Amino acid sequence: MDSGERNNEAAVTRWAPSTIYPDMWVDPDDDPRETEVETVDERGTLLESLRHFRLTIEMKCVGLDAEQMARRSVPPSTMSLLGLVRHMAEDERHFRRMAGEDSPRIYRTAEDRDGDWNGAIADPAVVEDAWRQWREESEVTDRFIAGFADLGMRTGEAPLREILVAQIAEYARHCGHADLLRERIDGRVGQ
Repeated sequence: MDSGERNNEAAVTRWAPSTIYPDMWVDPDDDPRETEVETVDERGTLLESLRHFRLTIEMKCVGLDAEQMARRSVPPSTMSLLGLVRHMAEDERHFRRMAGEDSPRIYRTAEDRDGDWNGAIADPAVVEDAWRQWREESEVTDRFIAGFADLGMRTGEAPLREILVAQIAEYARHCGHADLLRERIDGRVGQ
């Protein structure tokens, strides 16, 4: 039995636009995450890592419609790529709350702690709002970080450096989820 035909599931055909390595997301020379920027200090290294993982989340969603973005690909989980974008917008605010900023929640409520995931419905307006919110929150976080000359400064629960590393780890973890979610949708895999 083919692995894609287990549990009465249709086989998914793998594809990728890469011409050099067919199992990669894009050809190495076309990967927008790779830059010629040389990081020379801690701040540069951390911010470049954050940029890399944010861009990976975007790349995993390229070319999907609202239904695909909202598809919960791994039942019984409520996780979807759309929910993931909403979750990361929420996480951008959580990062700033941990660092001492008053940033109210966007999607989560006392009644629905998983509102970021549960509200991820197949509606183009919901998808558009999620991307807008995530991009806005990412920009606010970037400006927030830029306001600190010393990443060792403690303004909230921990030094900014530790909170930033935790944020990068959160993105990296969810990039792995995004890999699996996208592969379940259309077989597309990435590096």
